[in-house]
Amino acid sequence: MSSTDLGAMDADQLRRLFASGQASPEEATAAALERIDRFNGTVNAYVIVDREGANAAAAASTQRWREGRPLSPLDGIPVSLKDLTESVGLPARKGSLTVSDAPCEQDAPPARRLREAGAVILGKTNTPEFGWKAITDNRVFGATANPWDTRLTPGGSSGGAAVAAALNMGVLHQGGDSGGSIRIPASFCGVFGFKPTFGWVPEWPRSEEPTLSHLGPLTRTVSDAALMLNVIGRYDYRDPYALRGQPESWGEELGSGVQGMRIAFSPTLGYARVDPAVAECVREAAKRLESLGAEVEEVDPGFESPIRIFNTLWFTASLAVYREHSERQRRLLDAGLVADAKRAEQLTALDMFYALRDRARLTESLEHFNQRYHLVMTPSVAVRPFALNHDVPPGSGMRDWEEWAPFSYPFNLSQQPASSVPCGFTPDGLPVGFQLAGGKHDDARVLRVSQAYLEAYPPRYPDQLDLARGNEA
Repeated sequence: MSSTDLGAMDADQLRRLFASGQASPEEATAAALERIDRFNGTVNAYVIVDREGANAAAAASTQRWREGRPLSPLDGIPVSLKDLTESVGLPARKGSLTVSDAPCEQDAPPARRLREAGAVILGKTNTPEFGWKAITDNRVFGATANPWDTRLTPGGSSGGAAVAAALNMGVLHQGGDSGGSIRIPASFCGVFGFKPTFGWVPEWPRSEEPTLSHLGPLTRTVSDAALMLNVIGRYDYRDPYALRGQPESWGEELGSGVQGMRIAFSPTLGYARVDPAVAECVREAAKRLESLGAEVEEVDPGFESPIRIFNTLWFTASLAVYREHSERQRRLLDAGLVADAKRAEQLTALDMFYALRDRARLTESLEHFNQRYHLVMTPSVAVRPFALNHDVPPGSGMRDWEEWAPFSYPFNLSQQPASSVPCGFTPDGLPVGFQLAGGKHDDARVLRVSQAYLEAYPPRYPDQLDLARGNEA
C-alpha cells in the first residue's frame, strides 16, 4: 500500500489507488473511521457511525476491485448521509425527540443510488430538528461545532455534513438545501457546497415544503461533487417533483475555464447588509475571477428582498409540522420551530396566494436576468460564523436566520442551481464563501466556474492547522 495518508485523499485519488491495487476500500474506510475517532468527539458532526456496515461494504468493494469489476467510480468511496435521509438499517432521527430511533426499512433515493454504486456509507450527520433553521443543534444530539473554532456554529442545516467535509471524515457528504442549508455551512466551514436545479437530485419522502428542497453534495473539491452527482443526480419515480434531463456527466464542463463567462457581481443583491470582512473577501474573489478571464460586472438583479415570500412558505411548513404532532409531542419540539408555526397561524389564504404569485415573478425576473449574464455572484452568507447555540448572531438585534442569510433563499424560491465556493478568511481566521447561481439547468456552468476558481486558488482546511482555537487552554 502507498504510504500516503488515505484519509486526506479525494474520491478520484482513491479510485486510482483502488484500480492500481496500491490501496483498498478497506484501508480507505479505516482511514475515514480513524478521522471520525480523532475529530468527532470535538465537533459532533456524525450522530450515527455504522462501523459494522461500513466495514462490510468496504470488504465487498475490495473484493470487487481485486476482481476488476467495480460497480462505479464511487465503489469503495466513504460517504455520509444527512440524518434527514432514510437509509436501510440506520435510524433517521431528524434531530427530533418526537422521532423513533428504530432503523429505517427503506432507502431514500440518495442512499439507494450510493449503495448501488458501491459507496461505503459511514453513517449519518447532524441537522437541526427537521432541518428547520440555518444552524445545527437539536435536543437529541446537541450542537455541531465549527472546525475552525469550536466556540462557533458551522451553520446549517447540513452543518454535520459540512464539518465532516472540512475534516475529511469521509470523502463525499450528502446535504439538503431548502433556503441555504448546503451553501451556508459550506461557507462557514470553508468547503464546496452545491444546490442543483430543483428536481434533478430526487428526494423521497419529500420535505414539508416540497418545492423548496434540493439535495446535493458537500465536498472538498468540485470534481468530487460532480462524481457524487453522477450517482445521486438521476431520476427516481418516487419523487413526484423529479425531473429528467440531467447531464450524462455532471462534470462535463470542468476544466473549460471561465473565458467568455459573463458574471453579474452583486455584493448585496440591492438590499442586504454584509459584514465588511466578508464583503472584502468576496470582492477580492470577483477580481480574481476577472483576472482568470471572466467578464465581471457589478450589477444587481433588480428585485426587492423576498424574505416575506420565503417566510410565508417556511413558517407555514413549520405549522404543518407542528399540527402533525400531538400535544405531548409539541412540548418536545424546538422552541424556535414552534414560534415560527405560531406566526404562520396569523397568515391568510390571500397571504399564501400573494407569496406564490410573487415567487413566480421573482423566478421570471431571475431567469430573464440570466439571459444577459451567465451567472450571478454574491456572498454566500452576510455574516461570519457566530457563537454556538444561537439562532442569530448575539447582539445583532435579528430575530430570524433568514436575516443573516439573505443571499441563499432567493435561489430556492427560483429553484435555480447555486454553489458556495471558499474564497478566503476574515482577519480572525474564519472562512468566507461566495455564491454562484445560474439559470435553471445551467448546473454544469456553475460547477465549471467554481472549479476554475478553486484550481487557481486552492482552499486550505482545518486539519492542516490546530483543530480548534476554541479548545485552547
